[in-house]
Amino acid sequence: MSKRNSLLFNVVRSLAAIAIALIVATFLVFFSSTSTGFLEKLADTAEALEALLVRPFIKANGTFNSKAFLDVLASMIPIMFTGLATTVMFSANQFNLGSEGGIMLGAFIAALSAIYLPLPTIILPIVSILLGSLAAMLVLLIPATLKAKLNISEMVNSLMLNYIIMYLINFVLTSYVADRSKGQLVTHQIQKHAALPQLVGGGSKLSVGFIIGLIAVILVTIFMYRTRWGYNIRMIGKNQEFARYSGINVAFYIILAQAIGGILAGMGGAVEMLGRYNAYDWKALPGYGWTGITVAILANNNPAFVPFAAFFMSFLGKGTELMSTYSNVPNQLLNIIQAIIFLFFAANNFLSRYRQRLVVKSAEEEMASELGGK
Repeated sequence: MSKRNSLLFNVVRSLAAIAIALIVATFLVFFSSTSTGFLEKLADTAEALEALLVRPFIKANGTFNSKAFLDVLASMIPIMFTGLATTVMFSANQFNLGSEGGIMLGAFIAALSAIYLPLPTIILPIVSILLGSLAAMLVLLIPATLKAKLNISEMVNSLMLNYIIMYLINFVLTSYVADRSKGQLVTHQIQKHAALPQLVGGGSKLSVGFIIGLIAVILVTIFMYRTRWGYNIRMIGKNQEFARYSGINVAFYIILAQAIGGILAGMGGAVEMLGRYNAYDWKALPGYGWTGITVAILANNNPAFVPFAAFFMSFLGKGTELMSTYSNVPNQLLNIIQAIIFLFFAANNFLSRYRQRLVVKSAEEEMASELGGK
């Protein structure tokens, strides 16, 4: 199948999965309405869907909802990084789920660095982000090395590693670095010159991290599609045995892909912490890693599409928040939508007939081109 038709299929497949998820969500909203009459249920459903799909852009009075839109952009930042991390690892056919723990560890190490390191302006946030990225990379190398050297499932290891990271952070936070003067479990405040500058005022929390995320998208896209290392990673993902017989060092690239994923996840946590928070107070896994998996699936493991998928997921998150505010629908509806998207992307036969028609069409076009050339 040609690149154009392959891209068309992936776009149609993504839009179809999203549309089906939204249709199912609509039925769930309708049947969960507390109203008794059919027309009242329809009105409740329309109100909820308006809050979900329109309110992140347009206020009730018809004006542009700039605050909600900026919130959407700010919420994109961490899931862009975890989406990129997952994209690189999944491209090597490595189902490492450690982005969730990686982003939490990156945030924690960056916060400690921003609190305690006596470094000057500009240098401190850079060093904090680098340390957070390095820490996450080293931790995610554990399941990567076990998979490459001992063929132990990276999925199971990384999944359990997330909770090990969470409990270790909570232990250190509780025992050593908590600010005892506060009424909650939180570190001391980070130094003011460690915070990332805000792109927009008014409390939107849209920091320079957004630009850093876009730069990361560009660099990862170039790495994956314009370098030998990226090609080898993708080749291993498509056919590991063929890659091995072609002379590619499979173990090295399996580790490399997951090391890069760890760097990106840790960087996402560090950027999120320094751009949005004054102190570290995460006691549970933040959920950005799980959303990053959805982002990677929507982007079809193409880093260039990650910002669009991240925007969609961030938009849905803000929409469900507004929906739970303006209607009686809980914001857990977002989890249902994500699950349905997972379901249809995991179904190999979903739109298989459409794919077959595109394959046939591509073959006919190639034959016609060859005949025309003769």
